[in-house]
Amino acid sequence: MFRLTCRRGLVGVSVKQKLVQSVPRCSQTARSLIQLHRRDPSNWLTYQHLNFLKRQYVSKNSSELHQRAIPKQAPVLTIVDERDDSVERQLQRVPTIDPVATDTVAQSEEVTSKAQPEIPTLKATTEDAAAQDDSVSTTVSTSNETPHIHEESEEAREARLDKQWKQLKVDVADLPDIYARLSKIKLTALVVTTAAAGFAMAPVPFDPAMFFVSCLGTGLASCTANSINQYFEVPFDSNMNRTKNRPLVRGQISPLHAVSFALACGVPGVALLTLAVNPLTGFLGALNIFLYTCCYTPLKRLSITNTWVGAVVGAIPPVMGWTAATGCLDPGALLLGGFLYSWQFPHFNALSWNLREDYSRGGYRMMSVTHPGMCKRVALRHSVGLIGLTAVAPVLDVTTWTFPVISLPINLYISYLAFHFYRKGDRSSSRKLFFCSLWHLPMLLLLALTCKKPRTNPEDPALPPASLVS
Repeated sequence: MFRLTCRRGLVGVSVKQKLVQSVPRCSQTARSLIQLHRRDPSNWLTYQHLNFLKRQYVSKNSSELHQRAIPKQAPVLTIVDERDDSVERQLQRVPTIDPVATDTVAQSEEVTSKAQPEIPTLKATTEDAAAQDDSVSTTVSTSNETPHIHEESEEAREARLDKQWKQLKVDVADLPDIYARLSKIKLTALVVTTAAAGFAMAPVPFDPAMFFVSCLGTGLASCTANSINQYFEVPFDSNMNRTKNRPLVRGQISPLHAVSFALACGVPGVALLTLAVNPLTGFLGALNIFLYTCCYTPLKRLSITNTWVGAVVGAIPPVMGWTAATGCLDPGALLLGGFLYSWQFPHFNALSWNLREDYSRGGYRMMSVTHPGMCKRVALRHSVGLIGLTAVAPVLDVTTWTFPVISLPINLYISYLAFHFYRKGDRSSSRKLFFCSLWHLPMLLLLALTCKKPRTNPEDPALPPASLVS
């Protein structure tokens, strides 16, 4: 027992002595690593350098094993790029004809030929290159060449000033074109045409004066609705290629000017329809302005129901023409409104299909953007529905039975294109359906007018004039 205890004590003392001897060596190693880090931080050991599975070697020094990681060799060009890229930039600006520039290039080659240049040497090279660059620039500036003075012509000056931002001044000669684009003159012409068709389809004698007044009032109401619509949609129209050239977006007129134009058209238009035609037509005109500006316009950014609201807006003008002639709301007026209501879905859905990117950029929620399958189905459904509506016309004594027969080919054709659009859903099919709808509606209304059912008793006095109906 006594010997074993002594031996264990001796072993413990020897281990303790070895540990005490190794402490100075560890501290010396730590000091060397700290000095290495202070001298050159780029050579400091990282986790990637201590990847013992890839690069590692063991060296024997004074009967002890030291484990070290192989330092990673950095490329020469990378050091130059990371340390100071201004050396290369300055060397590139030195002209080749100057002998000083040749020395600078030679010095740069010497700098890049070193594997790991020291930081002070690199800074000195940078300062030399900068000094030589300054000398070259001084030599060039002190040359005897006379500076070239560019004289700007009057035409070039005017062209340059035209490209700059400036306050646009309204030219009186441009106002008719601006007002035409502000009121969407083509859409207004379509609205007036459908109202005229409704007036002509009414079973009363044709009154040219009343016809002119009702068309004028309807056109003014349409100009008002379109102008207010553009006033509300200026920030969104600027994001769309189709609407970015509108007058308010380009700043050709001020918003106050546009609203004033809308009031100048709307107040006389509604007053003309109410006082010169009849109150019912005036009420329909005011209702159409309200639906288009206060319902359809904000709904375009909220829900796809805007398409159905817009279809109601488009269906009201032929009803206004009918009521302007008769002074009452008959089933025939609703039938004509049904033609316009159903026709607008293949027309607008085909148009919006090729403008999906524009509507998406403007933030409008259209069927073609959010519900493409529904967009195609609704276009097909209402194209086929036009066939049924033409069959109802003779039942309501609006037309003869010839009308559904002679209008069947064009209705079948637009239904075929709508079915093709439903199956394919590409740009070509939507474009064909849209262009077909452009001539389909005028042709349908013209056929209905030619097949209009005559009055049963022409000798009897007709309905009282619309202006006398209260």
